[in-house]
Amino acid sequence: MLWRDDCRFFLGEKPCRFKRLCQDCDKYRPQGQRILIIKLGAMGDVLRTTPLLPALKARYPQSFITWITYSNAYPLLADNPLIDRLWPLDLTTLIGLQTETFDQVICLDKSMDATGLAMLAKAENKMGFGMKENGALTFLNNEAEYAFRLGLDDELKFKANQKSYQEITFEMLGLSFTGQEYMLNISSSLSKQAKKKLFNSGARENQRLVGLNTGCGPVFATKKWTEPGFIELGEKLIGTPDIQAVLMGGPDEIERNSRIKEAAPGLIDSGTDNSLSEFAALIGQLDLLITGYTIALHLAIAQKIPVLAIFGPTSHTEIDLYGRGKKLITDFPCAPCYLKICDQPQNCMEALTAEEVYQAALGILKGGQS
Repeated sequence: MLWRDDCRFFLGEKPCRFKRLCQDCDKYRPQGQRILIIKLGAMGDVLRTTPLLPALKARYPQSFITWITYSNAYPLLADNPLIDRLWPLDLTTLIGLQTETFDQVICLDKSMDATGLAMLAKAENKMGFGMKENGALTFLNNEAEYAFRLGLDDELKFKANQKSYQEITFEMLGLSFTGQEYMLNISSSLSKQAKKKLFNSGARENQRLVGLNTGCGPVFATKKWTEPGFIELGEKLIGTPDIQAVLMGGPDEIERNSRIKEAAPGLIDSGTDNSLSEFAALIGQLDLLITGYTIALHLAIAQKIPVLAIFGPTSHTEIDLYGRGKKLITDFPCAPCYLKICDQPQNCMEALTAEEVYQAALGILKGGQS
């Protein structure tokens, strides 16, 4: 046989990576169990879904995994050795789904585009979330009912639930979470580039680098800790021997970080124009990241960087730091509320002092994690 289109390396329109025809090829590997994962967003959620990959490969050693995600999350999954095909959600992907058949479809998003894809995809077995004919969200297997209920019951999600995101998603697929780590590939060239950028910005050898990620996504702006808090914390860290503080953020933090830098000029500024991969590589150079509940938190966890995570209006229970760092959780009775605008005289993030954050950071750097 000149070609074998059931081989995991077969491309069709061009030779495979081994540049040979299939006949008598010793690289032939059948696709085996064909699995489609639909996890589109948000970026942090995409990244913290990657622990499923080694568990799936352990259950199905000979499997071919296709993953569909949003284009902005694509770099987080690129070059992942356990993903055989990575597809962005676009017209080409939709056309492909009209033809291909899978053994298993796993949908881990509740959005209409994700659940619609799950129903369009052809498979013998479907797990996770789907869409009914009347457009209503539903769960596709009994194990996914608990995750479904979390979306309906605030008391369950914010108060009663003590399971991490990983535990919940593993249970949806009938798997056991045993501490599988995030998977994120950062090239050595990007790491070297990040290190060089930090040293060109003032970082010194033999100094511990503490990152201050000052922003969060625009949907829940109340997740952000205060500017005065970051300024005071930055000054405290700058005045601590053997520690340097690195100002971090994205395009939404241009003005905010400019004001913080002006008030605390000793901060190292890592810039706000880094790509997602560059931002991840910068985080990989740190000894500690101080951040709210945002993508930076997940990028640090994925690289085994200790995290001091600040939680106010959002729930902390589903976040697993893998024993590396600490959660600072405000004790306001109204939290978590997930409100976009807070009408309290003093909100939970304003109540958190720089001294509290500073002492917690020192505890982690000295090895006192909790």
